Amino acid sequence: MKINKTSLYKVITLIIFCLIGIQAEAQLLQNKKQFTRQDSLRGSITPERAWWELQRYDLNVKVEPDEKFISGSNQITYKVLASNNKMQIDLQEPMLITKVVQNDKELKFTRDGNVYYILLKDKQQVATTKTITVFFKGHPREAKNAPWDGGFSWKKDEKGNHFIATSNQGLGASVWWPCKDHMYEEAKGMTISVNVPSNLMNVSNGRLIKVKELIDNTTTYTWQVTNPINNYGVNINIGNYTHFGEVYSGEKGDLHMDYYVLEHHLEKAKNHFTDAPKMMKAFEHWFGPYPFYEDSFKLVEVPYLGMEHQSSVTYGNKFKQGYLGRDLSGTGWGLKFDFIIIHEAGHEWFANNITNKDIADMWIHESFTAYSESLFLDYYYGKQAAQEYIIGTRRTIQNDRPLIGHYNVNHEGSGDMYYKGANLLHTIRTLVDDDGKWRSILRDMNKTFYHQTVTTKQIEDFLIEKTGIALQKVFDQYLRDTRIPKLVLKSKGNKLVYYWENTVDDFSMPVDVYIGNNKQRIIPTTKKQTMKLSSKFNEVNVDDNYYIQS
Repeated sequence: MKINKTSLYKVITLIIFCLIGIQAEAQLLQNKKQFTRQDSLRGSITPERAWWELQRYDLNVKVEPDEKFISGSNQITYKVLASNNKMQIDLQEPMLITKVVQNDKELKFTRDGNVYYILLKDKQQVATTKTITVFFKGHPREAKNAPWDGGFSWKKDEKGNHFIATSNQGLGASVWWPCKDHMYEEAKGMTISVNVPSNLMNVSNGRLIKVKELIDNTTTYTWQVTNPINNYGVNINIGNYTHFGEVYSGEKGDLHMDYYVLEHHLEKAKNHFTDAPKMMKAFEHWFGPYPFYEDSFKLVEVPYLGMEHQSSVTYGNKFKQGYLGRDLSGTGWGLKFDFIIIHEAGHEWFANNITNKDIADMWIHESFTAYSESLFLDYYYGKQAAQEYIIGTRRTIQNDRPLIGHYNVNHEGSGDMYYKGANLLHTIRTLVDDDGKWRSILRDMNKTFYHQTVTTKQIEDFLIEKTGIALQKVFDQYLRDTRIPKLVLKSKGNKLVYYWENTVDDFSMPVDVYIGNNKQRIIPTTKKQTMKLSSKFNEVNVDDNYYIQS
């Protein structure tokens, strides 16, 4: 994921030795206040996208490392929803579409920046399924600071071998391959065939189904994905890889867990990747079965920090605990696990299983996954460890702009979607005050929205219904406003006056306070309320598991 230049993530990359820390993985776009036609073409469901429903991709790519050049084709299978003869396919400059074919007929096309319009010859009859093959080539954008500023990473390992990977969340999959580049629709399955020099190996999503050696001293690796997959989760990883793995006995049976690392890192990885089955055990407990048993689970070493590519989680944390050896929470608990293994794998449930329809709702991915770090600690070290960790991460929150971005222009919210969002979820857990119920809610969420794209409203409505708590104003406050609610407490003799300040209109949220040694739940609003104390000398403290000021 990437983060914009004014957000916390960009600060972290510049001052990573500071105690402020926040995880890297997605790519957040710049905090634009004005948007262009290209933003709208990329971020909205245009008429040229709306009439056809994506079914699958069959992607073929030849990678020439010495030239930093790629070429290939993508066969797109789609269902016709409404008759039309103009189709939008996305491929970003400087990549080029060279030819488009349907039913052996070469088609005409025009270009508008990063968008191609394909002019179809055959009648597009409603309810029929058709295919179109798009040929492409070029020097794809080179990642400047992957994964924040992504694209292709053309690197060399310590032994001088090519070490190549893609990372393109936010930036878009169309930075290197032609596709319907919008989050609302996913391919229901795909194959990914990648041709590389024979001294290297390619690892992509799903399961390896074919290896073909060619006479030109190259080898093609074909991977098959049988589950729905979002575009940005599709990846290429090329290196001098070696493989080891294990079979995990999970909630849905045997799960193949495979690990691909550089050959000279094998022994180090064998010792370090023990966090992977531990992660799987903890997250299946909290979230339900791993969502992609059919496609296996992989950790793949890459030359950047890492990202949540579906069933092909990329890893570059240098075999260290924490975030490159640092604890983001400042509590010590962050050094009890490898941050990239735990965080990026948590995205298999939140991002890959449950996926936002519009990238403006990316908080759904990041808030739940940042929160999953504390649940990993909860499972192995107890609830207090989880609480201390999540409270510790508050020091990274900037409250610079809302967690929800602008819709229909491919715009993401604040980098606070990570730990402000995680603290919102921790606050809701505290409100629920029933850990069994909270676990059931998280598991039910992954079941209810299994392999679906969703909106913020769907997630809000689900949590309101399942918790039985009126959370709408809470969501408005934490997702759509930058202010942190302030609980005002004033004593007058033996009376306590309390109310909320610094909030959205009509804000109300229960909160637990300790009056002396007694815990009591009050329900403050923006209007002053009074309660009687047993003594004017009672000390009143607020439960610090709520992300508020007091």
